Parts: sequence; structure tokens; C-alpha cells
Amino acid sequence: MTGTDASTYVGIVTAAVACVLYVAAYRSFVYLLRYPRNWAAPSLPETLATGALAVFVVALVSLSADGIDMPSLVVSSVFITALFIIIAAPAFAFQPASRPVEFLASHGDYAGLWLLGPALIAGLAIPNIKLQAVMVTAMAIEGLWFARQRLFGQVGQLYPLNERDLSVLKTQAKDDLKAFQRRHHIRELVLSNGAVSWRGCEKSTAPCPFNLYVNRLGLNTAPCCREHMKDLSHYVAGCLSKMGAVHWLEGGSLLGAIRENGGLLDWEDDVDISVLLTADLTWEKLTETLVQEGARDGYYVDIFKKSGLISISFDRPRRWFFRSERNRMRGEIRADIAVYRQVVSYGETVLERHCKKGAMPATEGGGFGVPMDIVLPTKTTPLLGKDIACPGKPDEYLEILYGNFREIEYTYLDPAAAKVRAKIDADNDPASV
Repeated sequence: MTGTDASTYVGIVTAAVACVLYVAAYRSFVYLLRYPRNWAAPSLPETLATGALAVFVVALVSLSADGIDMPSLVVSSVFITALFIIIAAPAFAFQPASRPVEFLASHGDYAGLWLLGPALIAGLAIPNIKLQAVMVTAMAIEGLWFARQRLFGQVGQLYPLNERDLSVLKTQAKDDLKAFQRRHHIRELVLSNGAVSWRGCEKSTAPCPFNLYVNRLGLNTAPCCREHMKDLSHYVAGCLSKMGAVHWLEGGSLLGAIRENGGLLDWEDDVDISVLLTADLTWEKLTETLVQEGARDGYYVDIFKKSGLISISFDRPRRWFFRSERNRMRGEIRADIAVYRQVVSYGETVLERHCKKGAMPATEGGGFGVPMDIVLPTKTTPLLGKDIACPGKPDEYLEILYGNFREIEYTYLDPAAAKVRAKIDADNDPASV
């Protein structure tokens, strides 16, 4: 083998290794996005591991027999950083986010492909096979993501919008539905011959991006998502009942059940259920059972042991390579399960959880909790057509979380959208007539 042949062979091998490292960095990064989607901070070891993989990619691309290839170093660093920012935007837009993040998130299906042109120019300008291979691999993944999101399984059932949904939509759109639809890229909104319908999401499609539609635009939760939340709440409650777990409605779900007479809040974005761990029902037993049930019945289950939270999503588990890519989706229909333990705090028996909920007070042990006699024994309340467990004293429970829970507050809504909603609600309040 000549020196030239050996050099070519080494270049091909190192390019292949760089591609493998990029795929590993990509998958590790996408896995980390499960945390902001669930309002949690990623663990330090996982974050460092992801960062190390990305650094290895850049280092391998940039190092040569002559030292550091500065153009390749700069281009690979900027390229990977920009692409990962684009990839992360939908996950960070689950929380109130800046306009640039919202913009990237709203184009998340294909925003990664915006770097195709710059990648092509850089690949032609810099004769580095390792850099070229990494950029081709990255763009291939983005192309596959786009195809899976936009070209397959996007035909959903048409849902009529009820009078309340339509009133909110028209008010937020200032009666110009076409311009509103176009401006905010609302693909689900179907306008035909004066009729207004919603092309709903299903298990075979991506969920509606209702964090944008509800929190930023102030719309009601889409009818398809409400239907899926109904199915999910009854499914999770059924699983917990079958296990013999003591459980109860929590947060906004309990608020809707009590204040809205068994319905959901107009802007509900998840289902909240709590579970009491005991000597018989440990964290390990609870999570293992839910993962098995979810895999069998087609629900995705994510575990956050440090926070004491379990997320059960309406969408199906994916194959191993695509399993974490769901974290790139703009929306998610899920039930959040928080675990409680019985403890004594400041001389009072309370049920304690790791993460704060509403205005729940801190406990002596550093968690957050409510007096046990407010929750136990539980009773039932109607929710979306079925009775479901709730705290024994639901009004007192909600007062701990929200104070005057009968008064409507627009949590997480954009201030401008919330102002419009407040006027709609005031106009529809029987007490104001």
C-alpha cells in the first residue's frame, strides 16, 4: 500500500468514526431534551457526557497530521452548535420561551434543513473528508426527521369546534382566521366554505403543538387533545386501581374536575395524578408495572426518579433508534404522576413530594406536602364521564395549592393572550349578566 493509499484509508476510517461519534452525540443530546420537556434540569453526568461526545466530534474533525485545521474547527463547532440549538427549541418551548425559541420551535419539523446550504458550501470550500462526512450524516438525520414528521401519518380525523372553542379562536384571531392560521403555521385548522374544523392528532401522527396554541396564542386545548387526555386519565387511573395504589387527582386536573363540574380547564395541557408510596407499593414496583403496562398498551412511559415524577404519554413507544426523538416533537399529550410519601413534618403527619406544586408549603425534610387528613381517605369525583379518585377534602386541597381556586387565573399564558381570554370569560360569566 502506497503512502497516498494509506492516507486515504486512514481518512475514510476516521471519517466513519467521526460520523459514529456524531450519531452518539446527537442521540445523547436528544435524550437530554426529555428534561426541559418535563420542567426538570438535566443531570450533570448526562450533560457532561453529551458535551464530551460533541467535543470529540469537533476534535476528530479538526485534528490532522499537520496540527489543528482551524477552518474545520470553526465550521464544525458553529455547525453542531447551531444545529443543536434548532433541535432543542421545541423542548424548551414547552416552557414560556423567548420569541426566537418560539420561532425555531414552530419550524422544528424542518428547521434543521436550513443548514443544508451552509453545509454544502462549507463542504465544497474545505477539503476535509471528516468534516464533510459529519455534515452529510447530520443532514441525513434531519432529512429523515422531516420525512417522518411531515410525509407519513399526518391524516387525522376532522373535529368540529364547539361554540366556546370557536369564540376564543375568532377573538384571538381578530376574526381573520386565514391570516391567523398563516401567521402561526396552524396546519390543523381547516377552513372550508365558511366552516371551521380541526384536523386532530392521533397515535399515528405528531401531537398538536398545543404549548404554542394554548400558552402563547391563548386558544382552547384542541378537541382531539381533550379526547386523548380523557382516554389517558381513565387509562392511568385504571392501571393504578388495578395495582391497588392509593391515588388522587392533582393540580389542574383536580381544579377542572371540581370547578368545571367534571370537565377540563379550557387551556389544560396535561393530566395530573398523584400516588402514595407504601411498604407494599415501592417506587421500583410502581415504575416497573407502569412501564410494562404502557409497553403492552401503546403508551410511552418516562421515569424521573430524582424528581419523583413519572410521565405517561399518549404516543406509542418508538423503536430503539427513534425512541428519544419524540423529545423533538412540538407537543405532547401526557399524564404526570407525582409520588408522595407519608412523613412527619413539624409534628404533623403529612404527605410529601419532591417537587413543589402550586403554593404547596415546604416540609421539614426539604420536600413539599399537605396534611394527610386532607387527602386520606380519598373519595371520587366525576372527570370526563367517569368517577376518579380525588382528595377526601378537595376544596381544602385546592386552597392550599391555589388560594381562591374559584377565581380564574391564566397560568403560563402569554400576557396579551390572557388579557383577551379574561374579557371572553367576563362576557360569559353568568354573574356579570
